[in-house]
Amino acid sequence: MRVLHLGKYYPPVPGGMEYFLRDLLHALTARGIEVAALVHSSHRATAPHNPIPLYQAPVLGKLLYTPLSPSFPRWLHRAIRNFRPQLLHLHLPNPSAFAALFSPLARALPWVVHWHSDVVPSGIDRRLALAYRFYKPLEERVLARSRRIIASSPDYLDASAPLQPWRNRCRMIPLGLDPQRLPEPSSADRNWAEGLWGRGHLRVLSIGRLTYYKGHAVLLEAAAQLAGVRVVLAGGGEQRRKLARQVQRLGLGRRVQLCGTVSESQRSALLSSCQVLCLPSLERTEAFGLVLLEAMAFGKPVVASQISGSGVGWVVRQGGHGLLVPPNQPNDLAQAIAMLRDQPALRQKLGAQGARALQQVFQIRSTAKQVKTLYQEILHGA
Repeated sequence: MRVLHLGKYYPPVPGGMEYFLRDLLHALTARGIEVAALVHSSHRATAPHNPIPLYQAPVLGKLLYTPLSPSFPRWLHRAIRNFRPQLLHLHLPNPSAFAALFSPLARALPWVVHWHSDVVPSGIDRRLALAYRFYKPLEERVLARSRRIIASSPDYLDASAPLQPWRNRCRMIPLGLDPQRLPEPSSADRNWAEGLWGRGHLRVLSIGRLTYYKGHAVLLEAAAQLAGVRVVLAGGGEQRRKLARQVQRLGLGRRVQLCGTVSESQRSALLSSCQVLCLPSLERTEAFGLVLLEAMAFGKPVVASQISGSGVGWVVRQGGHGLLVPPNQPNDLAQAIAMLRDQPALRQKLGAQGARALQQVFQIRSTAKQVKTLYQEILHGA
């Protein structure tokens, strides 16, 4: 069985879709499936000794958070000719994947669509609603050609308007995590993380791109209400300068650190040394929250937004490892963090429940097993 995946980027480029794609490809390989991936290239070198064949299409820039790659269709043609897949696995949203609609080689193959997120008509960045008018017809054509569609949670599947006409093709398979992928942090990175945290405070970590829907500004507003709490924001993005100005305006310079993009070892050092992970996202663009599984791997409790129609709340409920609060409500967020600050036993209990849930529900091995079954259904004509 040979399957070509079409994704956005690949690690070491950070991101939930990227880390999941790597974990899934390795887990499928372990189940005897030959896989390759076509992704966009970046200025970061691909991790050495990667056994997965990668095709990397050059990127000219970005438009509305999307990589621009005019040569992606040529790279798709090259990947199919060289790798000779029996099936295409498209990870959406990703406008470059629409190249498959115009490729005779791609159209000759069956498709699986992995639905990571709707293109949400954002109330924050209203340009996305206009752009979606042009994106939607191509999205509909891809869904119409698909044999199966994978949704990552029942909540997101039920709320996704684009998927409703194709519910009979949809399968719910949660994202999974390979905890062995998370590196043991170096001693230097452990010391670096300890230097960020200091002593005598509840350590609250938020990891993710500093972008419009992540809700970091809400977390800063909550932090301004809390004594005895130190916050670290790990990630880069277009909101960094705005958030830095907010830190200064709120007088949080000694209690909030924006440490920028981190290496995987630094990421592990932060996760192992924090006491609470916070995911304060605002919109359904946050469809699942893979970082919630990473918190499980380190036995950490979480505070996350209960976003209507998102899978974030479903993940936290399944994991039993955190508290849910309404999005964009700094007072509620502050109260939840204060509860964990004041109840160490609750933090320990929630963290232990999450560690068990990772083993029982969210292992990448289970995800890969279900995806392989889906491939077999398609290739055997079921």
